[in-house]
Amino acid sequence: RQHEAPRRVKRAWVIPPISVSENHKRIPHLLVQIKSDKQQPGGVIYSIKGPGVDEEPLGIFSIDKFSGKVFLNAMLDREEHDRYRLRAFALDLGGVTLEDPTDLEIIVVDQNDNRPLFRQDVFTGSVVEGAEPGTCVMTVDATDADDPDTDNAALRYSILEQGAAGMFSINATTGEICTARPGLDRETMGVYNLTVQAADMSGDGLTTTAMAVIYLEDINDNPPEFTKEEFSMEVEEQAAGVDVGKVFVHDKDLAGSPSWLAKFTILEGDPEGAFAIRTDPHTNDGVLSVVKPLDHEVRDRFELTVSVQNERPLEPSAPASPRALATVRVRVRDVNEAPAFRENPRRISVLEGTPPGTPITTYTASDPDTHQIQTLSYALLYDPADWLRLDPHSGTVRTKRELLHPSAFLQGGWYIALVLARDDAEPPLSATGTLSIEILEVNDHAPQLQPPAGVLCGRPGRGGTLLLGATDDDRPPHGAPFHFQLSPQHPQLARNWSIARFNVTHAVLAVLAELPEGPYSLPLLLRDSGTPPREQQQLLNVSVCHCGRDGACLDGALAAATAGAGITLGALMIILGSTILLLVLAALGAARGRGRRRALRKGLLQRSRDDMRDNILNYDEQGGGEEDQDAYDINQLRHPELFSPRAKPPLRRDAPLSSGTPMAPRKLPSSPSDIEDFINEGLEAADSDPSVPPYDTALIYDYEGSGSVASPLSSIVSSLTDEDQDYDYLSEWGPRFRRLADLYG
Repeated sequence: RQHEAPRRVKRAWVIPPISVSENHKRIPHLLVQIKSDKQQPGGVIYSIKGPGVDEEPLGIFSIDKFSGKVFLNAMLDREEHDRYRLRAFALDLGGVTLEDPTDLEIIVVDQNDNRPLFRQDVFTGSVVEGAEPGTCVMTVDATDADDPDTDNAALRYSILEQGAAGMFSINATTGEICTARPGLDRETMGVYNLTVQAADMSGDGLTTTAMAVIYLEDINDNPPEFTKEEFSMEVEEQAAGVDVGKVFVHDKDLAGSPSWLAKFTILEGDPEGAFAIRTDPHTNDGVLSVVKPLDHEVRDRFELTVSVQNERPLEPSAPASPRALATVRVRVRDVNEAPAFRENPRRISVLEGTPPGTPITTYTASDPDTHQIQTLSYALLYDPADWLRLDPHSGTVRTKRELLHPSAFLQGGWYIALVLARDDAEPPLSATGTLSIEILEVNDHAPQLQPPAGVLCGRPGRGGTLLLGATDDDRPPHGAPFHFQLSPQHPQLARNWSIARFNVTHAVLAVLAELPEGPYSLPLLLRDSGTPPREQQQLLNVSVCHCGRDGACLDGALAAATAGAGITLGALMIILGSTILLLVLAALGAARGRGRRRALRKGLLQRSRDDMRDNILNYDEQGGGEEDQDAYDINQLRHPELFSPRAKPPLRRDAPLSSGTPMAPRKLPSSPSDIEDFINEGLEAADSDPSVPPYDTALIYDYEGSGSVASPLSSIVSSLTDEDQDYDYLSEWGPRFRRLADLYG
């Protein structure tokens, strides 16, 4: 394949780059003239397009369309546009393209029209004091808007001013600032202010300046020192937890830094540890305080040796120096001190019943103010029972009245009193002592029989015993166990009675032979277990009652015995006399009432002599009333032989139709006194009879008639003609007939 040879472009139409200096002031300025060989002059129309012509920025370049001359119409700024690329066109008069468009490049040549600029006005850095030479601190840098490929932007740095010491240097090319010589001391100069300069044209062009501030960091190269060698202070005795004074120090290091903070130590003069010293965090001074009370009478002066050093150790580069020491003299000022009871509380023991005026102890206090002449006086501050008397000068305590048990003022056998001791200083001070008095128990009470009376059955064995007890007002060990025995002065008692121990506080009295009913007085001897033991003879009133089958007292006998239990002989005689008088009055009243009842009964008997109705109606069944003839016949009670078990019982009208045959009549009791039990058993049989409806169901009620032809209930068995008939048997029928027995008995 044949290669196509490159087309030859005419030299006149190829335009090389055009350079023009920025800030060119001759306007308009001819830059170049372009030509086309396609037509004769005057037959070509030229034009250009691109930035600076028909694009922003507009109007900078223009072309003569007939001659092809390109002009600069405005000043150029390389920092805004360092070159322009335009397109040139050639057309005939008819608008037909004669040449292909060609490039027109315009290069803006830089001028040194921009000063260097530091990135900040003030640069800040720090370096420790005492740093070695060559220690870099910071870097300052600047910029230049001119062409960096020319000397217009070639910057050089320098230090214009830093003081006379010349402690720092700067790298002219990089702007790095470093220490130049040793001897940086924060305590001499803590801050360095440097004026640095940046210049273009390699230092010969335009310049600018900035500030570089360098701070020296503190190190612990200075130990603290006391402002003076001796300090004097004063404190009151007995004061604790108070500040005595301050010791002042000075440290050249930075205030508030760890290199400045001081630490104090008490080296000598305080073997008891009565003082402490701390650091005031604001002033760095030492604050001396008392942690234990001081006693002027024991020691009135202290001489302390105090040292100081920093919390942080000194740097190795710091000059060696001895530890700072100071002497602190403290004087203890004497003040009035309160008296003190050396034994508090004071515990003593006193026998119960100690007579009034007996000295029991001497309770005194001591005054710690030995260098002052003072007198102590005493008084009772608390004596709730008013048992004591106190000598105000000697402190001797005596009994004011007899100390007895028991008492509401004793707490577990101890009596508590408070004694006040006071000095005569101005103002006076006092102290309180506790006096604990143990009231020792004395066996001054014999045991007492409780209760002093009782009731027992007079039959040996079952029921013939009585439990006895005793109490003692004395406290252990002067109380139980108690010893019970029959009086040795009456040996005949041992034939009928015996006493056996039940426990430490009780005994059992037993009957040895059957005794008749009635009261008995048994002299007993009771003894406690105290030292020495106390005993006392006492009477036990025993009522022997009528014994039942089980060995227990019958109701009537027990009531009578109980009523008389625990009554002395004189009181018993009074009661018996009163009882006889009441019985006489009651007999008179009963006779009068009996006469009235007899007259009433006589009138009733005269009204009707016949037994109109010999039946008892069972109204629990809600039967037919007066005209109901099917009730239970009382003749069954009077003549049981007429009603055998083989006889057919009468039917009840209120029973169900399907009811069975009721139970046969039971055998009557042999004695009329058991008629109550007989009736109760009959009622129970009726309740359990399945042939009758339950008691809580509807029953058949019969008409009772217009009147009652029966006599009152009081006319039962009253048809006899003898008006003095004996009705005492009614009292044997039980409580249900007690009312009738009272009326007719």
